[in-house]
Amino acid sequence: MEATNTPIKGWQQENDTKSLSEVHGSVRVPVDSGFFKTLRAYIGPGMMVAVGYMDPGNWATDIAGGARFGYRLLSVVLISNLFAILLQHLALKLGIATGRDLAQACRDHFSRPVAIGLWILAEIAIAATDLAEVIGSAIALNLLFGLPLTIGILITALDVLLLLYLQNKGFQTIERIIASLIFLIIGCFGYELLVSRPNFTDVVTGLVPSPEIITNPGMLYIAIGILGATVMPHNLYLHSSIVQTRDFKRDNAGRKTAIKFATIDSTISLFLAFFINAAILILSAAAFHFSGNQQVADITDAHRLLDPILGVKLAGILFAVALLASGQNSTLTGTLAGQIVMEGFLNLRIQPWLRRLITRLVAIVPALVVAVLYGEQGTSELLVFSQVILSLQLSFAVVPLVQFTSDKVKMGRFVNPVWMKALSWIVAVLIIGLNGYLLWDTIA
Repeated sequence: MEATNTPIKGWQQENDTKSLSEVHGSVRVPVDSGFFKTLRAYIGPGMMVAVGYMDPGNWATDIAGGARFGYRLLSVVLISNLFAILLQHLALKLGIATGRDLAQACRDHFSRPVAIGLWILAEIAIAATDLAEVIGSAIALNLLFGLPLTIGILITALDVLLLLYLQNKGFQTIERIIASLIFLIIGCFGYELLVSRPNFTDVVTGLVPSPEIITNPGMLYIAIGILGATVMPHNLYLHSSIVQTRDFKRDNAGRKTAIKFATIDSTISLFLAFFINAAILILSAAAFHFSGNQQVADITDAHRLLDPILGVKLAGILFAVALLASGQNSTLTGTLAGQIVMEGFLNLRIQPWLRRLITRLVAIVPALVVAVLYGEQGTSELLVFSQVILSLQLSFAVVPLVQFTSDKVKMGRFVNPVWMKALSWIVAVLIIGLNGYLLWDTIA
């Protein structure tokens, strides 16, 4: 199914190097099958992308938002999710329509110095993402087994071996493991919501945006944090690549079908991520806001208070289990994103285990130093700092993505329609503005 009888023109050079070449087109797509059989073949990449929207770096803002303001910031979580759905649709469309992931497209379009600069920024963002995963997993191991943070951080280095093993089992094996961990997280928070007994009417009301979000400075700050930290830069590179693992026909009809089913996969998966983020905020509101514990703002405090406030013994354990699953899931997808970025920007291939080891060491060293010198408080602050780095880098991934997918010459018949082009630029400018404000406020 490698027919290329209708290639997309408008790029500086032919794209002979396939993204993730070892698994490119490796997942069979049934021909002339029904809707659900075809959709089943496309399910997977969306789940891997959804992981980035529920990683440990997002938990703190959801916890703080629920504890301080109840259910009133649920609308912000929903809006953030809608932004993510749009941008991930653009990413998958770029990959399917052009045969290029976002990193390859940047290397092709920009001059080499610009491309190198974008690569460095992308690597910094991936290291920051990995930092959040390391700290989140270490905190989860501490909460579950009482392991010191330093030991937990060192244990996270072992996932290099896990990834090596999984990569030899086929791409869909990784997808299934990630999907299983996502449903484990959903199950944990499903239980948490049952025992916390949130007010359903207030939850529904919270999904409607309120003017108070703008007029209340404290609420606005957390709302910006939720919005600004939602879209993860590495996810845009990741999604534009892994959709190409499907063995669809590389002509206009095949691309159109692939975009349709990949978008369904992505949208469903991101709504699962919305459920998890909303569940964290709802749990925090039900457990802390209405019990006089509005000061709760980090993962450790939330875990410590859940059992005594809710009057059950499993709430804290399942909270930590979900955190550990979230950290490990993010590790797997972050690894692939690192490989995609290096290969795409530099056209350079190194052994996956070596690439992962380098990225992990960049995250482990600062996390270990801070844990030794400053303990739990220091690692919490480092987690926040990692999100600031991600905010700073985001515009350098979003702007090229919107630019490429809005270019008729590059995208051909798959170019963004006028309404989507306008909406994409509005969302991009809004996200960049909010991240800039949050970054400035954090530094100031």
